Amino acid sequence: MHIRLAGIVPESYVDGPGIRFTIFVQGCPHHCEGCHNPETHDFAAGRLADTDRIYNKVKQFPLVKGVTFSGGEPFCQPEPLAELAEKLRADGYHIMSYSGWTFEQLMKKAESEPQVKRLLNSLDVLVDGRFVLAERTLELNFRGSRNQRLIDVPASLKAGKAVTVEL
Repeated sequence: MHIRLAGIVPESYVDGPGIRFTIFVQGCPHHCEGCHNPETHDFAAGRLADTDRIYNKVKQFPLVKGVTFSGGEPFCQPEPLAELAEKLRADGYHIMSYSGWTFEQLMKKAESEPQVKRLLNSLDVLVDGRFVLAERTLELNFRGSRNQRLIDVPASLKAGKAVTVEL
Protein backbone atom coordinates (compact mmCIF):
# COMPACT_ATOMS: atom_id res chain seq x y z
CA MET A 1 0.00 0.00 0.00
CA HIS A 2 1.19 3.56 -0.65
CA ILE A 3 1.10 6.86 1.20
CA ARG A 4 1.50 10.24 -0.49
CA LEU A 5 4.40 11.53 1.55
CA ALA A 6 5.77 15.03 2.11
CA GLY A 7 8.72 13.78 4.15
CA ILE A 8 9.97 12.05 7.27
CA VAL A 9 11.99 12.98 10.35
CA PRO A 10 13.60 9.76 11.64
CA GLU A 11 14.40 11.00 15.17
CA SER A 12 12.12 13.80 16.30
CA TYR A 13 11.90 15.19 19.82
CA VAL A 14 9.08 17.69 19.20
CA ASP A 15 6.26 15.63 17.63
CA GLY A 16 5.22 13.66 20.69
CA PRO A 17 6.72 12.10 23.80
CA GLY A 18 10.17 10.54 23.58
CA ILE A 19 12.17 9.95 20.43
CA ARG A 20 9.77 9.53 17.54
CA PHE A 21 9.74 8.77 13.84
CA THR A 22 7.54 11.45 12.25
CA ILE A 23 5.77 10.88 8.95
CA PHE A 24 4.55 14.02 7.17
CA VAL A 25 1.79 13.14 4.72
CA GLN A 26 1.04 15.23 1.65
CA GLY A 27 -2.34 16.89 1.14
CA CYS A 28 -4.50 18.96 3.45
CA PRO A 29 -7.95 20.48 2.98
CA HIS A 30 -7.79 22.79 6.01
CA HIS A 31 -5.30 25.49 4.87
CA CYS A 32 -5.05 26.97 8.38
CA GLU A 33 -3.74 30.53 8.49
CA GLY A 34 -0.17 30.43 9.82
CA CYS A 35 0.21 26.69 9.14
CA HIS A 36 3.66 25.36 10.09
CA ASN A 37 3.76 23.10 7.00
CA PRO A 38 1.99 24.90 4.11
CA GLU A 39 4.08 23.00 1.57
CA THR A 40 2.08 19.89 2.52
CA HIS A 41 -1.31 21.30 1.41
CA ASP A 42 -1.15 20.33 -2.30
CA PHE A 43 -2.61 16.85 -2.77
CA ALA A 44 -0.68 16.39 -6.04
CA ALA A 45 2.74 17.19 -4.59
CA GLY A 46 5.07 14.95 -2.58
CA ARG A 47 5.88 11.40 -3.55
CA LEU A 48 4.35 7.97 -3.17
CA ALA A 49 5.99 5.80 -0.53
CA ASP A 50 5.39 2.13 0.19
CA THR A 51 4.11 1.43 3.72
CA ASP A 52 6.30 -1.67 4.06
CA ARG A 53 9.39 0.39 3.24
CA ILE A 54 8.39 3.02 5.80
CA TYR A 55 7.81 0.29 8.39
CA ASN A 56 11.28 -1.14 7.70
CA LYS A 57 12.80 2.34 7.89
CA VAL A 58 11.26 2.92 11.35
CA LYS A 59 12.79 -0.36 12.54
CA GLN A 60 16.28 0.92 11.60
CA PHE A 61 16.21 3.46 14.47
CA PRO A 62 16.56 1.56 17.77
CA LEU A 63 16.03 4.63 19.98
CA VAL A 64 12.64 5.39 18.41
CA LYS A 65 9.75 4.32 20.66
CA GLY A 66 6.90 6.15 18.93
CA VAL A 67 5.63 7.17 15.51
CA THR A 68 3.74 10.38 14.74
CA PHE A 69 1.58 11.07 11.69
CA SER A 70 1.60 14.75 10.77
CA GLY A 71 1.07 16.65 7.62
CA GLY A 72 -0.77 17.58 5.70
CA GLU A 73 -3.87 15.85 7.01
CA PRO A 74 -3.32 12.20 7.99
CA PHE A 75 -7.05 11.44 7.94
CA CYS A 76 -7.11 12.13 4.20
CA GLN A 77 -5.06 8.90 3.87
CA PRO A 78 -6.54 6.76 6.65
CA GLU A 79 -6.26 3.33 5.04
CA PRO A 80 -2.49 3.12 4.44
CA LEU A 81 -1.76 4.91 7.73
CA ALA A 82 -4.01 2.50 9.64
CA GLU A 83 -2.23 -0.46 8.07
CA LEU A 84 1.15 0.98 9.03
CA ALA A 85 0.01 1.94 12.54
CA GLU A 86 -1.39 -1.51 13.25
CA LYS A 87 1.92 -3.16 12.35
CA LEU A 88 3.89 -0.67 14.43
CA ARG A 89 1.59 -0.96 17.46
CA ALA A 90 1.93 -4.74 17.30
CA ASP A 91 5.68 -4.14 17.69
CA GLY A 92 5.11 -1.96 20.77
CA TYR A 93 5.39 1.52 19.25
CA HIS A 94 3.32 4.42 20.64
CA ILE A 95 1.26 5.87 17.78
CA MET A 96 0.15 9.48 17.64
CA SER A 97 -1.49 11.57 14.93
CA TYR A 98 -2.34 15.17 14.28
CA SER A 99 -5.59 16.17 12.60
CA GLY A 100 -7.26 19.44 11.71
CA TRP A 101 -10.57 17.73 12.39
CA THR A 102 -11.76 17.34 15.97
CA PHE A 103 -12.28 13.93 17.53
CA GLU A 104 -16.04 14.49 17.26
CA GLN A 105 -15.78 15.34 13.55
CA LEU A 106 -13.64 12.26 12.93
CA MET A 107 -16.19 10.05 14.71
CA LYS A 108 -18.89 11.50 12.44
CA LYS A 109 -16.69 10.85 9.36
CA ALA A 110 -16.12 7.30 10.59
CA GLU A 111 -19.84 6.58 10.26
CA SER A 112 -19.53 6.68 6.46
CA GLU A 113 -15.77 6.06 6.12
CA PRO A 114 -14.80 2.89 8.01
CA GLN A 115 -11.10 3.45 7.28
CA VAL A 116 -11.26 6.60 9.46
CA LYS A 117 -12.47 4.47 12.36
CA ARG A 118 -9.72 1.94 11.61
CA LEU A 119 -7.08 4.67 11.86
CA LEU A 120 -8.60 6.01 15.08
CA ASN A 121 -8.56 2.47 16.52
CA SER A 122 -4.84 2.24 15.78
CA LEU A 123 -3.88 5.43 17.65
CA ASP A 124 -2.79 6.01 21.23
CA VAL A 125 -3.04 9.81 21.07
CA LEU A 126 -4.67 12.31 18.73
CA VAL A 127 -3.88 16.02 18.62
CA ASP A 128 -7.14 17.36 17.24
CA GLY A 129 -8.41 20.62 15.83
CA ARG A 130 -7.27 23.16 13.31
CA PHE A 131 -4.33 25.41 14.08
CA VAL A 132 -5.78 28.82 15.02
CA LEU A 133 -3.26 31.60 14.62
CA ALA A 134 -5.03 33.86 17.15
CA GLU A 135 -4.63 31.09 19.76
CA ARG A 136 -1.01 30.25 18.91
CA THR A 137 1.09 29.19 21.89
CA LEU A 138 4.50 27.73 22.62
CA GLU A 139 3.44 26.76 26.15
CA LEU A 140 1.47 23.57 25.46
CA ASN A 141 3.17 20.25 24.77
CA PHE A 142 2.83 19.08 21.17
CA ARG A 143 0.16 21.65 20.23
CA GLY A 144 0.43 24.84 18.25
CA SER A 145 -2.72 26.59 19.45
CA ARG A 146 -4.80 26.56 22.63
CA ASN A 147 -7.91 25.11 20.96
CA GLN A 148 -6.08 21.89 20.11
CA ARG A 149 -6.46 18.93 22.46
CA LEU A 150 -4.41 15.86 23.31
CA ILE A 151 -6.93 13.02 23.11
CA ASP A 152 -6.46 9.60 24.70
CA VAL A 153 -7.97 7.71 21.78
CA PRO A 154 -8.56 4.27 23.37
CA ALA A 155 -10.24 5.87 26.41
CA SER A 156 -12.26 8.19 24.15
CA LEU A 157 -13.50 5.36 21.94
CA LYS A 158 -14.50 3.40 25.04
CA ALA A 159 -16.26 6.40 26.64
CA GLY A 160 -17.90 7.54 23.41
CA LYS A 161 -16.57 11.07 23.97
CA ALA A 162 -13.24 12.89 23.91
CA VAL A 163 -11.02 12.15 26.91
CA THR A 164 -8.04 14.48 27.13
CA VAL A 165 -4.60 13.59 28.44
CA GLU A 166 -1.39 15.49 29.23
CA LEU A 167 1.91 14.17 27.97
